[in-house]
Amino acid sequence: MKISKYLVQDYGVDLGTANTIITHQDTIIVNEPSIIAVDNQNRKLLAVGKEAMDMHEKTHEHIKTIKPLKDGVIADYYATEQMIRGFLQKAIHQKFFLGRKRFLICIPYATTEVEKRAVRDSAQGVGASELYMIHEPIAAAVGMGLDVTQAEGKMVVDIGGGTTEIVILSLSGIVCSQSLRVAGNTFDTDIIDYVRRNYNLLIGERTAEKIKIEAGAVLDDLDNPPPPLKIVGRDLMTGIPKAVSITHHDVVNMLDKSISKIIEGILHTLEVCPPELAADVYDYGIYLTGGGAYLRGLDKRISRITKLKVKIAPEPLLSVMKGVDICLKNLDKNKHLLLN
Repeated sequence: MKISKYLVQDYGVDLGTANTIITHQDTIIVNEPSIIAVDNQNRKLLAVGKEAMDMHEKTHEHIKTIKPLKDGVIADYYATEQMIRGFLQKAIHQKFFLGRKRFLICIPYATTEVEKRAVRDSAQGVGASELYMIHEPIAAAVGMGLDVTQAEGKMVVDIGGGTTEIVILSLSGIVCSQSLRVAGNTFDTDIIDYVRRNYNLLIGERTAEKIKIEAGAVLDDLDNPPPPLKIVGRDLMTGIPKAVSITHHDVVNMLDKSISKIIEGILHTLEVCPPELAADVYDYGIYLTGGGAYLRGLDKRISRITKLKVKIAPEPLLSVMKGVDICLKNLDKNKHLLLN
């Protein structure tokens, strides 16, 4: 019996440390934080995504929030399986979906075989009949409209939640790369530590992320600086809630060390790049993508140090998923970009 093509349901999945995006038939059906809330006694899933994030750092002893991914890879595959299942059920409003499920999942370039196996186990746990994987930087490049099949060097810097992937692409492959465990989550930790040291104030991850998004900057001399941001935390001296005002100049100091590490990684990748590809990078410049690309002044700071053009993707958070959708549309044609 011939199976109709309509009974094969294609899903593109970007399992990010901070956010998970799932597409189906060119439509984003999930774009939510990578977190779940479970009952501590029986591990029953209580909430997933935004609902679970609303509970984060506000739970009592019977409820636990879990972030299943760490540094861009699966740290808890059972929780990851629960999360993907919860997202799919949320999106299609039913437990079982007609037809076979075919998944294309993005993974960091530095993923180990053990980590790939965790991805496979999680996908099989939610009923995947076919599974393909693609490296995130390649998917991001395709999503930005770059032709990665040509013998031309393209440099992509993908700053995600758990990792920063710095790669130079040519002929559908990665020629040289650097994977850093310095990214969005590191920025949050930097902000929490700085506020504790300089303001004697204890804040949580959600407040740190708010500072990063609303006042985040890596240069003092911005054309359109964001206004000061009022935040509330717990005074470490008195234990009483206290409000302070954070400026973008403060955030520049908070993130300076981590941003310097990312720029060092870019410089190191350029140092080991073959000279002919280095010439291409000089012509085309550096492409920035991922959530970290939204940091105000990052493109200018990188450009000042490298003396190269720096371009930000049109939609940095969606570059990877756009690339996944393009690959899913012509799976046979693009199989050379996928992993075995």
